[in-house]
Amino acid sequence: MKKLLMFTLIVLSFQNIHSQEIYLQTGKNFTNYDYKSDTSSSPSLQSGTGNFYEIGYRIILNNEKLKYAIGLNLNEYNAIGGNTVSSYSWNTQYLGVQNTFSIAFLKASGLEVSANAGLGINTLIYGKQNINGQYLDLSSQKEFSGLWIAPKLGLQASYNVNNDINLSLGYGYSKSFNLTNSTAEKLSFNNNQIQFGVNFIFR
Repeated sequence: MKKLLMFTLIVLSFQNIHSQEIYLQTGKNFTNYDYKSDTSSSPSLQSGTGNFYEIGYRIILNNEKLKYAIGLNLNEYNAIGGNTVSSYSWNTQYLGVQNTFSIAFLKASGLEVSANAGLGINTLIYGKQNINGQYLDLSSQKEFSGLWIAPKLGLQASYNVNNDINLSLGYGYSKSFNLTNSTAEKLSFNNNQIQFGVNFIFR
């Protein structure tokens, strides 16, 4: 991880930075839990919805199409499930850092459409499991806690309201993996995200 951060800083140090942005994003997560276990059968799982929030800093590099962003985010990854005997629900919140490169492939009349790819790193800060009205704290469950990474791909359209403000609408798909869970119970999150944002531009 240190090598990745150092490489990113070196690449950016050789670029002619044209302008910077502070961005705010919010929206909805639609999450599927991918659960596997060698010791027990998994309940029938259904996707759940949750909110997400992100604040970050974006720089525009020398060709004015390529951008790099780093942000602090909060994601809710929720799900429901059960069988003929029991019903379950999971409510979780993960705090993390998102790194994203984006490249614009369409610019016209204040509208910009870009594709992006990135990597998020996050950890559980809140988690509850509800089993038939009884609650379990998920912070002690290794399949939920620990360090997670989330590769992400997406599309974003932004519109320049004036010289200093852009409004954006986007979509992202990510899959989160737990790097620190060594138990027989394995969990990953498949997440579809709808994003609404505002960017403040500084030149």
